[in-house]
Amino acid sequence: MDTVRIDKYLWAIRAFKTRSEAAEACRSGKVYVNGSQVKSSKEIKKSDEIEVRKGAVHYKYLVVEPIDKRQGAKLVDQFATNVTPQSELDKLVAPVETIFLKRERGSGRPTKKERRDIDRLMDGF
Repeated sequence: MDTVRIDKYLWAIRAFKTRSEAAEACRSGKVYVNGSQVKSSKEIKKSDEIEVRKGAVHYKYLVVEPIDKRQGAKLVDQFATNVTPQSELDKLVAPVETIFLKRERGSGRPTKKERRDIDRLMDGF
């Protein structure tokens, strides 16, 4: 097999759970092949570079061998090389900063002074 559709390939290498999710990512402009945005019908070949944006992370794959049948997780390395930079993978484990303010039940609304203290605290984030 010399070429295969990009949506089939992304599904086969387990970048997406379903082929329809892969097609939707192509339709919404989250998939690039060799630096250009593609539709799901784009045919890819050996040594193409694929970039997929999932959330905040930009995954990069290098096509080793085009395949259209879904592969087991252990066999994916035979068909695609994950060349995602470590800085992108670090975004997956970045701590999420959240602030949780708790007031005692029945204490009512904050006073002006308490509101200013809360605003000062929130400006730091």
